[in-house]
Amino acid sequence: MNKMWWKFLCVAMMIYVFVGGLMMPVPSLDILNETIRNLYFHVPMWFTQLFLYTVGIVYSIKYLMQKPSANNSNPMKFDIYAKSAITAGTVFGCLGLATGMIWGKHTWGSYWSDDPKLNCTAIGMLIYFAYFILRGSMDDMDKRAKLAATYNIFCYVLFVVLIMVIPRLKEFSIHPGNGGNPAFAKYDLDSNMRMVFYPAVIGWILLGSWITSLLIRIENIKVKIGFGN
Repeated sequence: MNKMWWKFLCVAMMIYVFVGGLMMPVPSLDILNETIRNLYFHVPMWFTQLFLYTVGIVYSIKYLMQKPSANNSNPMKFDIYAKSAITAGTVFGCLGLATGMIWGKHTWGSYWSDDPKLNCTAIGMLIYFAYFILRGSMDDMDKRAKLAATYNIFCYVLFVVLIMVIPRLKEFSIHPGNGGNPAFAKYDLDSNMRMVFYPAVIGWILLGSWITSLLIRIENIKVKIGFGN
């Protein structure tokens, strides 16, 4: 039970986020209206994705730095951790894209716009999709793990540049927080929304960590029965 407390916390926070996110009052704003509630889902999902990708690169580096040892019963451990974190992170990235597209339809009038933030995010996601294609193209576990870890470092650096640097260099962007467009926190994240938004960030990250832990268990089982990772 001592190792389960964070899972109970995750469940409690997610219940609070869904109930509070749908029931608690939000600012009355032009265009956004009730769609502002998507802030509790769309933005924390991206935070969770970046958190899990960060976990993934940490374990990729650990895998590349580990030294061969006869006492190492599971040399693929760090590779499994990295792959599982990246898998879960990519799922949250897809959910972030989906919720963003729905939000865009109701606020901008279309599911997708020719915006630097959106285009850079799509490119970043495609780069991570290539990570799984790369893994699937090799049978040798050790070579696959080394190449995947090296490629993951490239993925992470490029992804951060694409979603955090390039959009801010553009003169204009319709996406909040980029291209001179103020972020939500500057003009409409009031005290009521903060009561839900911050727990939402923690709750979604805990959920992403929980999913990652389940994926790790599945991968370990696959290794034990000879299906590899």
